[in-house]
Amino acid sequence: MADSGETIVAIASPAGAGRRGVLRLSGPAALELTRQVTQVGSALDGRPRRGVYRGRFDDGGGSQPLLLLWMNGPHSFTREDVAEFHLCGSPPLLERALRRLLELGARPALRGEFTRRAFESGRIDLTRAEGVLALIGAQNEAERRSAAALLFGGLEERVLALRAGFMELRSLCEASLDFDEYDTAHVSLTELEQRARGLVRACLEARGWEERRSAALAELRVVLVGAPNSGKSSLFNALVEEGSAIVSGSAGTTRDVLEGRWLLAGTGVLLCDTAGLAEGGRDTVAAAAQLQAAGFRAGADLCLEVLDRSAPEASLSHLDLAAPTILVWNKCDLAAAQASAPQDGGGCLAQVSLSARSGAGLLELAEIVAAALGLAPREGTCEGASACAGRLERELSARHRAALQATSEALEEGLRGAREGSTLDLFAEHLRRATDALDSISGHSTPEDLLDRVFGAFCIGK
Repeated sequence: MADSGETIVAIASPAGAGRRGVLRLSGPAALELTRQVTQVGSALDGRPRRGVYRGRFDDGGGSQPLLLLWMNGPHSFTREDVAEFHLCGSPPLLERALRRLLELGARPALRGEFTRRAFESGRIDLTRAEGVLALIGAQNEAERRSAAALLFGGLEERVLALRAGFMELRSLCEASLDFDEYDTAHVSLTELEQRARGLVRACLEARGWEERRSAALAELRVVLVGAPNSGKSSLFNALVEEGSAIVSGSAGTTRDVLEGRWLLAGTGVLLCDTAGLAEGGRDTVAAAAQLQAAGFRAGADLCLEVLDRSAPEASLSHLDLAAPTILVWNKCDLAAAQASAPQDGGGCLAQVSLSARSGAGLLELAEIVAAALGLAPREGTCEGASACAGRLERELSARHRAALQATSEALEEGLRGAREGSTLDLFAEHLRRATDALDSISGHSTPEDLLDRVFGAFCIGK
């Protein structure tokens, strides 16, 4: 990352036109640059007070109405002087204002550079930075709550408390190495073990908190629904890595729900093939299959309603919009299908025509589904966040759990050794390993390439 002694600037508002656009400026020259491009009376004389000021922005070709948010370092997000210029949301005017600040000496900000400066200055730890990233990429309320739990320090507080406990135990252990058991500074092995067991419990509690928080990040589930013989099983076989659904012209072939992995935009999605919606009646097995299918539909992140384009009786009468739904008109390669027109989607996210047998339209379906699940950028979204933030957050959550597990294992290994008569200096070494594992969560000992990857997933301007 570039030297933080530079002053950086970027557009911080979403792409496209809007009522208001935001430019963010941070660095040692922020005050001087702000004075050069704004007219806000005497508000910026001397060392200005933190506040909000109205005025004009001089973009070099004219002036624009301005609402200036000024924040003095070190009491800002980056701990540097920060200015936010709230201007008209016209993209050409924002670009003109950005060019003006670049002409005066600011540097274009890299992806996530504002948040990275906050991390490197100690304003936030890595878990809170990950919370910012997760919040940007949140696609639903559950993901928003999960991200907010990180952003507001839920994991950081637990890691800090654990680290303080480890540091205290290490100091007691190392001090005891310098005294024999008759000295007042000596701490007995029994007391050290008691403290260590308390830390083991705290590790388990922290891991349980992270597992509960990340429950919303479980594998995305896409469920195939539709009438019997609409081609759900054929489509399932065409999409998953190892299709195993039995395909037959007889109704009711699928009873149990079949699951397979569908690779979308580099992310594995769980694809589920359920029993046809018209099956049931007095057949106990069919009725059970319907009940199971209903449960899968209710828990789906997305439903694909498969209809037979070649069947005149194909309709949306069974359509259940309890979950976001995409209409899939199958068998479009048949002559009867080419003579018919798809019906109105009736509130669905999108429609696509395809042939599971020939493969026509499968690529279009994958693109539409990836966009609907937030795995690929959509028009008007931040490409960096929407394309990979969800996937990266799942990896980061797995990293948190693995680090907490490594912390527990190092501590428990030290305890076993102490009970078996190993020396205190070896116990202290296990405590050091446990502390290092914790530090990888907060960012104190996180590899640079992982930091680059985390902050590179942000939008420019964040």
